[in-house]
Amino acid sequence: MTMSSQYAPHLDYDPERYEGVTIKRGIAWLFDAVMIAMLCALVLPFTAFTGIFFFPLLMLVVGFFYRWFTLAGGSATWGMRLMGIRFRDHRGAPLSSGLALAHTLGYSISITVAPLQLISIILMLVTQRGQGLTDLFLGTEAINIYR
Repeated sequence: MTMSSQYAPHLDYDPERYEGVTIKRGIAWLFDAVMIAMLCALVLPFTAFTGIFFFPLLMLVVGFFYRWFTLAGGSATWGMRLMGIRFRDHRGAPLSSGLALAHTLGYSISITVAPLQLISIILMLVTQRGQGLTDLFLGTEAINIYR
C-alpha cells in the first residue's frame, strides 16, 4: 500500500471526513485562544509583569510556539484534538515538524494582517474541504478523526 493510498482521504469517497470541520475549527480556535491566554498569564511574572504592556505580542509569540509544537506533535492543537479533527498534508499524511512550522507561520501572518484572516475564514466557509488560505497554499486540510 502506498503512502498516498494509505493516508489520503478523498472528498468524493469519504465526505464525512469533512463534515462540520469548519465549525469545529472555529470552536477549537476559541479553546486554543483561551489556552494561549492562560499560558501567557503564567509567563507574565517572568517578564516582571511588563508583558502586560505588550500582551498582544506576547500572545502572538506564545501562540506561535503552542501551535507549532502541538501541530508537530500530533497534527492538531489541543483544541483540535478536543473537537476530533486533525491536519493532514497533501498526501493525507500527518504534518511533519517543518510543515507544522510553515502552517504556523502562515497562520501567524494571517492573524496579524486582518484582511488575510478574513479571506481565510471566508475560504473555510466556501471551499469544499473547508480549507483556509494557509491550507490552500500548503496543500493541508483539516479532517474529522474516525473513532
